[in-house]
Amino acid sequence: SCAPERSARKKKTHNPSRTKMAQVIVVGGGLAGMSAAHTVLQSGGKVVLLDKSPFCGGNSTKATSGINAAGTRTQRKLGIPDTPEIFEKDTTVSAMEGARPDLIHTLTHESGPAVEWLMDSFNLDLTVISRLAAHSEPRTHRGKERFPGMAITYGLMEKLDEIAAQSDRARVINKATVTELIQNEQGEVVGCVYEKKGKTYKEYGPVIICTGGFGADFTENSLLSQVSAEWDKLGAWSTTSRAAKQSGGKKVPSPNLLNLPTTNGVHCSGDGIKLALKAGSGTFDLHCVQVHPTGLIDPEEPDAKVKFLAAEALRGSGGIILDREGKRFCDELGKRDYVTGRMWLHNKAPYRLCLNGKASEHISWHCEH
Repeated sequence: SCAPERSARKKKTHNPSRTKMAQVIVVGGGLAGMSAAHTVLQSGGKVVLLDKSPFCGGNSTKATSGINAAGTRTQRKLGIPDTPEIFEKDTTVSAMEGARPDLIHTLTHESGPAVEWLMDSFNLDLTVISRLAAHSEPRTHRGKERFPGMAITYGLMEKLDEIAAQSDRARVINKATVTELIQNEQGEVVGCVYEKKGKTYKEYGPVIICTGGFGADFTENSLLSQVSAEWDKLGAWSTTSRAAKQSGGKKVPSPNLLNLPTTNGVHCSGDGIKLALKAGSGTFDLHCVQVHPTGLIDPEEPDAKVKFLAAEALRGSGGIILDREGKRFCDELGKRDYVTGRMWLHNKAPYRLCLNGKASEHISWHCEH
């Protein structure tokens, strides 16, 4: 009876490598990063979240239309006959030649549980539902007040800060720029190196990259520059696209991506993707860069490279787009690439997004902003 006991004691001997891997590292503090961090915590683990900005939130706090989900209890309460299968079909049609069935299935069938997780775990209001572009049923969830992206992301941020303040299970480190992924002899990622205030630090553990995209990097060697040629070949700009067919089969005159303004924050420079590539990761669909048709223009800075998004919810609430002659020229609830393509083909700028009193009252929180 003594031998097994001695054996057990040997197994408890301190193991430095095990100590180093006793946490999960999340890089990026937007909604994806916050969700990953809370998932780790709810599973009983420890987490350290690193973000290069002075504060967390990222582009997620800018989301102004809501979060899409099918089969939620809110939809059932409102009598909306939506299902994950319908959402899956809509998404597949919308993705066209870029559809990836396995990812679409996961996205759509996990969407309802994800929204209810947000509501139940963080006491978030997501009881207002709208039907937006390319959806056959109303499924875009938001609350009654404030920008939904800000409300959702702040809810998770505040909860994570609360946990970090009360225990050692979570740490949040801002102004921390991750510069390298640490790999072992087998090439596995076992940690990362980051810089903060001129000093270099290391953290060990599995790494989850949640750093977002690269839409605000306009340098010549940026990922945006690298995918531009392939982006121009997308079916959305071809002679067979919906926008082209409405114009007699003309190819959509898509401009160079680097010449377009962006509604991304300046932090969206593809850092996490570049780190993953350097560590040997593969990528796909980087060329599928979305161009949103509507943004708000500051009359004092009409040529500003970074603009504020005029959310799709404005069109979903009844907004229409008029050309310089005051005429409509597209289906405002069409897909974003379609509306954008019609603008480029129609070529009668400036375009104006107009809402009547009823529509603007329905989404007053965005109009007043």
